[in-house]
Amino acid sequence: MHMREENMQMGVRTLTTGATEVCYGWLMMLAATVILFGGTAYSQESPSEQPSLGEVSQELTNPVSNVWSMFTEFDLFFSDGNIKNTGGSKVGGRMIFQPVLPIPLYGEGPHQWKLITRPTIPEVFSQPVPKGFNDFTNLGGLGDTQLPLLVSPPTGNWLFGLGPTLLLPTATRTEFGRQQVGAGPAFVAGYKAKDWIAGVFPQYTWRVAGWNRKDKPDASYLSLLYFFAYSLPDAWQIGFNPTINYDAKATSGNRWNVPVGLFVSKTTKVGKMPVKYVLSIEYSVASQYAFGQRAQVKLSVVPVIPSLVKKAIFGGS
Repeated sequence: MHMREENMQMGVRTLTTGATEVCYGWLMMLAATVILFGGTAYSQESPSEQPSLGEVSQELTNPVSNVWSMFTEFDLFFSDGNIKNTGGSKVGGRMIFQPVLPIPLYGEGPHQWKLITRPTIPEVFSQPVPKGFNDFTNLGGLGDTQLPLLVSPPTGNWLFGLGPTLLLPTATRTEFGRQQVGAGPAFVAGYKAKDWIAGVFPQYTWRVAGWNRKDKPDASYLSLLYFFAYSLPDAWQIGFNPTINYDAKATSGNRWNVPVGLFVSKTTKVGKMPVKYVLSIEYSVASQYAFGQRAQVKLSVVPVIPSLVKKAIFGGS
């Protein structure tokens, strides 16, 4: 009995240490980005050509802008459901890393076609996982990667992008992934005005290959980001940007998670590099009946980096 408890404690310590090392690794990468690019982000443009911090802030809200950035989000989330009947919500933590890399395809300036690549890579530091009724364990590891590839034409103030989204089985634990390769459609639609921007970014994914076991039903799920941001003086913003999730293969009552929330953001400079900081609070008005996320607090750090692809791949002017 004592041996088993010691082994469990050692496993938890190992898990915690591994998650901490991953967290430190990502933070070091983020710090390296700030140091390496902080003095060169806008050095190739004259001061008159540089957009204001307010304009940069709005472009970082736009899923189909031409700004390269290293989006990093840290989440503290609270889960609950009828599988537990004592104590408060279970608390977990994760990080989402999402490099946003728009690649110019054809044309220049406002007449340019772009390919928007923005892989979403989740790293779970600690997530409560049910083992039975009122029985939980906390696990950590890498989740599956979602990779949308959107072609965005020049549409003026309208936002539009269309293309496939891919599910890549990169999870390091079966609890954090589907062990499947998936694909489906994705698009962005919205509008950008002088002081505000709004839109939706849905992605639907089906299984196309991989394991097909009873405990892992075929992937068939929706992820829908809906967003609105209003620009304030001095590069401040307020708005919302929750993501609705729907799993068609989940049991009744466990298919939807519908959060609502608010965020406040500030864009400033580190050296010459713009960096956007976003603090969000969300609450799910609909969540999984058995066990699902009820609320979360998000802190995002979004440094702008220089574009590594300057000229359109297929030319055009």
